[in-house]
Amino acid sequence: MTGSIVRGVGASPGLDVADLARIRHATEFVRAHDTVSVLTEALPGLTPGERSALRGHSRFGHAALLVFPGTLDGLREDLRGFGLVAGEATPSVVVRDRVSRRSGLPAAEVRIDVLRAPVADRSGQPCALEIFAMTSPPGAGHAGIAEDERAHGHESHVALELTAPDDVVLNGLRALLAARARLSADGGGYNGHEDSTVLYFRDATIADPLCRRLGLVGAGHFPGAVTEHRRGTGDAGTRLLRLMTGAWATQAIAVAAELRLADHLDRGATTVALAAATGTDHDSLVRLLRYLAGLGVVRASGSEYALTELGALLRTGVADSLHPLARIYGGPFYASFARLGDSVRTGTESYERVFGAHHFAHMAADPELADLFDRAMAASSAMFGEFVRVVDLGAARVVVDVAGGNGALLSRLLTTWPRLRGVLLEQPHALRAAKSIMDSSGCADRCALVSGDFTERVPPGGDAYLLSRVLHDWDDDRCAEILTRCAEAMPAHAELYVVERLLPEDGADSLAVPWDVHMLCNVGGRERTQSHYARLLADAGFELVDRHDLPLDAAVLRARRLPG
Repeated sequence: MTGSIVRGVGASPGLDVADLARIRHATEFVRAHDTVSVLTEALPGLTPGERSALRGHSRFGHAALLVFPGTLDGLREDLRGFGLVAGEATPSVVVRDRVSRRSGLPAAEVRIDVLRAPVADRSGQPCALEIFAMTSPPGAGHAGIAEDERAHGHESHVALELTAPDDVVLNGLRALLAARARLSADGGGYNGHEDSTVLYFRDATIADPLCRRLGLVGAGHFPGAVTEHRRGTGDAGTRLLRLMTGAWATQAIAVAAELRLADHLDRGATTVALAAATGTDHDSLVRLLRYLAGLGVVRASGSEYALTELGALLRTGVADSLHPLARIYGGPFYASFARLGDSVRTGTESYERVFGAHHFAHMAADPELADLFDRAMAASSAMFGEFVRVVDLGAARVVVDVAGGNGALLSRLLTTWPRLRGVLLEQPHALRAAKSIMDSSGCADRCALVSGDFTERVPPGGDAYLLSRVLHDWDDDRCAEILTRCAEAMPAHAELYVVERLLPEDGADSLAVPWDVHMLCNVGGRERTQSHYARLLADAGFELVDRHDLPLDAAVLRARRLPG
């Protein structure tokens, strides 16, 4: 059937051979798929449950591509050769604007029409092939645009049509595809000729060119969803520039913490009063606040500013405060990270190059800095609360916290289980801070503070042992020493709890990925996958029993000594 319509370039007002082949592929794709198979092929990053939820709000509506016929009549003739009968053509606004931007042609000089040809999917449900047609008569000068589209399929896509579109559904599905499926926003807009809104997403790793791009289509006008979606689109240069300014965001938040802006804003203050209270230049402070508003740390209310949920975490003296982390990330860690290139080239930490001593030695020599570090590590108290929920130490008598910093986690455990006794092994400067923590929590009489080096000896006789964010500070050889000392100290019935951020095994998004580079720069350690930790534990005579996830992308691994 198709042989009679395969033509050379310019041989007729119909399509080029390459476009005919692309239409054939798209037609066969629609006939061979349904909603379930399209979701599986186009969204491999979603779980089956998430794809099922998405199926509840949408169906496979069409496959689409951009072709370059000499005339629309010639295109209709070619489509009939595939058994396709196209409906009336309507102007395409969204694709026209995309082609205009990509080609540099004024939008007024770009004419793209869209034709729909009904095609049943493999389950017999009504579907369609959507053809965007940029008519290209001889001499139109569109050859370069056509070659680029055929090579890269910028406009090719499969579309999910929303069964009951509204702002909540569209924004919810948009967030799902961006956050969970990890698709990149790839344009979209409203076509008034059809009264429909479309949001496009892209995943360049998908094998089939049609599935590399996914459209969410909803009947109606949803300007809020389009605006939010376009914020994540932008051109590549704009997106890269936003990433390049990440260091500025770090410093803006660090300065806000240094000035204790959150404390002042929490009590209510005009910008003039805020400048006076913080000893800052009013105009410069307002410019900083405007930037912090863009980061979501504060929000503008007329000419004044108020804390957001994020900004509230920068208050001091409150539970779950991240104030110490903001200061240390914007201080010594910021300076160390500026030498990331040295670490990548040499494989060793840059902190020592910047400060003349290893991270731990440098901080131990500066009481003020050591105190800031201990408070920064304790600032992750959100994970401590979940730890006591998922870990049951009710039957334990003694828990040994190995290198437990200022004892914030151990204090939480002793408060939760009043019959529990604790042992904290740490360096002398950390034990001084821990004594204050234990005194204030009323647990001092149930906690022994032991000065020592965990690579030489770990206190024996505990029922439970903790290594909370310790192993990621060290290379595998030092981790083997630490785990071996723990195994030597632990009775046969004791259990070991390892708290760390785990690198995802499947490439999913996780705080562990940037923290892995952070560990390279600042201590020479690394984050690891669960399977990596399982191997380290096994080599030291442990069996990994289970895992529970904690807040802040952390997890607790529970291990037991292997018999013998």
